[in-house]
Amino acid sequence: MEQPLIQVKVLGKSFGNMDVLKGISVDIHQGDVVFVVGPSGSGKSTFLRCLNRLEEPTSGHIFFEGVDITDPKTDIDKHRQRMGMVFQQFNLFPHMTIMKNLTLAPMKLQGVSQKDAEATALQLLERVGLADRAEAYPNQLSGGQKQRIAIVRALCMKPDVMLFDEPTSALDPEMVGEVLNVMRDLAEDKMTMVVVTHEMGFAREVATRVMFMDEGYFMEENNPKDFFEHPQNERLKGFLSKVL
Repeated sequence: MEQPLIQVKVLGKSFGNMDVLKGISVDIHQGDVVFVVGPSGSGKSTFLRCLNRLEEPTSGHIFFEGVDITDPKTDIDKHRQRMGMVFQQFNLFPHMTIMKNLTLAPMKLQGVSQKDAEATALQLLERVGLADRAEAYPNQLSGGQKQRIAIVRALCMKPDVMLFDEPTSALDPEMVGEVLNVMRDLAEDKMTMVVVTHEMGFAREVATRVMFMDEGYFMEENNPKDFFEHPQNERLKGFLSKVL
């Protein structure tokens, strides 16, 4: 079996005397679409943010493409360029056009020419149905459009994995579908994805595996069908009975 794209080994994270992650281990392989679900406060977002060291792990190791990115000597910025991240909030620069938002990082961090950066951005905008908004500003877009732009911005860096932290939770219900459609396309293209979400129907449809997190642990993981239809863990059974 090939080496995992991401290998998490006994990852711990504490805030003061509160242990949020309690020694979790998981392998994520190329092409995996891993959904992490669980109640609020279970450590899901902290886990995701540790993967690119937006949160500094307290203990344990994370290997990304064979490199221990928890090693202080590792150039984390270099590795972050290959990890796309999409947040609940869109974090677009309000004073820049959409095109400038999309081309800034590839040009600045990867030395891509303006012409090539704009060509990639336009191609991706077309893919998400927003090519006509390239010269608009963020405040001229709906929430769903902004989130699609945020996904495109991450894709402009040509990442090897995409991390999604509850990407639809700040959206009006009628805008959720347009963002999920983009994510569905990425999954079909075999983009490696780690998704923290409350969208259970979407997890069931798109995930290659689903992981249930509670109290800082992964309590159960399985393929979507068995995860939702035959849960083993009592805590997971209780959770699913409330959310499905």
